[in-house]
Amino acid sequence: MIRSITRQKTEEEIDRLLNGYSRIFIIGCGTCVTMTRTGGEPEVTAMQRRLRDKGKLITGQAVLPVACDNLTSEALKEYGDQINQADLLLIMTCAFGVQTVAGYANKMVVPALDTLFMGKQTSEGLFNEICSQCGSCIIGETGGICPVTSCHKGLVNGPCGGTNDGKCEIDSNKDCAWTLIYNRLEKLNRLDFIRVLKRPRNYQVEPTPGKWNL
Repeated sequence: MIRSITRQKTEEEIDRLLNGYSRIFIIGCGTCVTMTRTGGEPEVTAMQRRLRDKGKLITGQAVLPVACDNLTSEALKEYGDQINQADLLLIMTCAFGVQTVAGYANKMVVPALDTLFMGKQTSEGLFNEICSQCGSCIIGETGGICPVTSCHKGLVNGPCGGTNDGKCEIDSNKDCAWTLIYNRLEKLNRLDFIRVLKRPRNYQVEPTPGKWNL
């Protein structure tokens, strides 16, 4: 399952963003940030206690089932009175959730988390980035393994000269992405793909901000 991977902002940054606001409503999410333990029920409750200790008035808190879908507006209505009493909403969700809530709530919003990447859980408590959404997918030529996210250098031709016994020279605990790609292509009898020199990447395939109209 793919998740938005987040980490909580520093206490100092959150305090700076909340400076001048005294009445806070806190919002978490029951999906990605619950799984990564950055914005689920325990984290929202801990944030409430911390802010109360700093003299903030917490008008309420909520962990929405999903903070970034079309039902967000309906979920927020349940807490309408508490939200109306707040000066600001502190959002403990990924950036998608923050922007969704901001679109429905006529309140100042502050993100309590930084969104790092889209990742997949590979073992208990471990999430690895699998896609940077670069807009120029080449995994059809690399055996389904993305070198842009799996390789520390983002190489589209590899391996580099630093790989050692199948490990990355930057992180010796990490498998070399291009060794994995080679082994996968060898197993599929398609090593011809790895012998084709790929052109330098265009990291601006889609204009910013991105938009896709069906």
